[in-house]
Amino acid sequence: MAHVITRPCCNDASCVAVCPVNCIHPTPDEPTFFTAESLYIDPDTCIDCGACIDECPVEAIVPDDQLEERDEPYLQINADYYRDHDVDGGLVPPKKAPKLPDGEIRVAIVGAGPAAFYAADELVRKTQISVDMFDRLPTPYGLVRAGVAPDHAATKGVESTFAATSSKRNFRYFLNVEVGKHISHDELVARYNAVIYAVGAPTDKRLGIAGEDLPGSVSATEFVAWYNGHPDFADLTFDLSGERAVVVGNGNVALDVARILVTDPDELAKTDIADHALAALRESNIREVVLLARRGIAQAAYTNSEFLALGDVEGADVIIDPAELTLDPVSEAARSDGELDSTIATKLRLAQEFAERPRTEGNKRIVFRFLTSPTELSGGDRVAKLHAVRNVYTETGENVAIVPTDEAFDIDTGLVLRAIGYRGVPINDVPFDDVRCVVPNVEGRVQSTVDGDVVPGLYVTGWIKRGATGGIGRNRLCGQETAESVIADFVAGILPDASTTADDVADLVADRGAHRIDLAGWKNIDAAERGAGRSAGRRRVKLVHIDELESASREVAESRS
Repeated sequence: MAHVITRPCCNDASCVAVCPVNCIHPTPDEPTFFTAESLYIDPDTCIDCGACIDECPVEAIVPDDQLEERDEPYLQINADYYRDHDVDGGLVPPKKAPKLPDGEIRVAIVGAGPAAFYAADELVRKTQISVDMFDRLPTPYGLVRAGVAPDHAATKGVESTFAATSSKRNFRYFLNVEVGKHISHDELVARYNAVIYAVGAPTDKRLGIAGEDLPGSVSATEFVAWYNGHPDFADLTFDLSGERAVVVGNGNVALDVARILVTDPDELAKTDIADHALAALRESNIREVVLLARRGIAQAAYTNSEFLALGDVEGADVIIDPAELTLDPVSEAARSDGELDSTIATKLRLAQEFAERPRTEGNKRIVFRFLTSPTELSGGDRVAKLHAVRNVYTETGENVAIVPTDEAFDIDTGLVLRAIGYRGVPINDVPFDDVRCVVPNVEGRVQSTVDGDVVPGLYVTGWIKRGATGGIGRNRLCGQETAESVIADFVAGILPDASTTADDVADLVADRGAHRIDLAGWKNIDAAERGAGRSAGRRRVKLVHIDELESASREVAESRS
């Protein structure tokens, strides 16, 4: 019997370290780790020891004889990985931890998402290092709370890992505290030996077409934050009165949005979706979601596991025209030679299987349109029509490029959501690369300019460090790399001395109007949400307004006193 990695895989590689026979790949030391959609277990090497099952934070690993029917395709997906990846066995050698010098240091981390927590986890393992984590929201966990789709509860299991980090004695929360408002960058630098920014990439990329600012043209970033109960977006409204929505993009966010729009609200009611979003979706008239992809199936940015999951949505058909499943010249040549990458081959196979599925009368529809670009949105006072053009591949050597054709068509729709990626924004008093929309850095050490000198004591991690690519697993390595840079600089004696104490931070931010929420306060919020969820048969019922969250942070504590 072998074990199988299924859809919830978060790529954090915690399972790799505990596997005694090195049967889980790609490992963080392998170059393909950074582009892999998932981790994979070699069925011929697995010895069924179960160590990986115990370690997995999202319950993605299952013995092959216990797979549910919907997860059986992962047997083939795991096996296919090893068809075109030559992997040598052998134990993964542990890293040798550096010996720290005498003395203690304080580190401030701005942001409370996955990359922030993975950096913090690496740091608080050293008792000489204290970490204070700041976030402007009353709740931690970043996109795990506000970005992961509510029907993907297993993926949110990484919260238990983050909770273990925050419970350490050398860790403090400063939630509901905004850096730049309640405390400045310079004040952090004066009080901490190192400051790490982990602020993500908070804005979306734009289409750059006429009519993009019409009502009814919205960002998927905002829509996802809305249905996940992010306080900044809880009061938004979206017009769901039409029968068709169009999502421009073909990444996992695009698939999440499409799936949420067509899922039975009674099913969503079992999740932690925000109540205001659930109420709006119950009144929704949307019957069809069209997904527009600028390029072809081989370049689809979504993962195979998310693609496969669309087939499990009750009452919804996945519609794909087999004529649109053309490969670019490079991929076609690789397929002809029997060398097409297994991930692309699986994407193509799944798409062909969807195309062959029978339709069910009365079902909602998720329609994929490949090699299609929007050119304009029109409709007078709000969106009523999307104008699009068909694309074709052009020969460019080993690169895949497309050009528009003269074939244009229109799609009637009252809702267009752009889901073509995120981008970072400048941080006050911190260098910024306007071209890549990241903070320039070397292994997390901030540079004064692109290719400039390192700024002592200043660091970044996550999407603001490397761009908006990769999920939870990539953020783990990214956070660890930055933490290792901090530790290496501590060992080398090049961290700056703090010019004043950090003991006054709580009073400082309070004097400026911050209602700081610490670990106890977050636990109170968590208990209140989970308690409301239990009575409703849900994982949690989210509080979505700042005043409600602040009140909950105090109320449970007061009721216990």
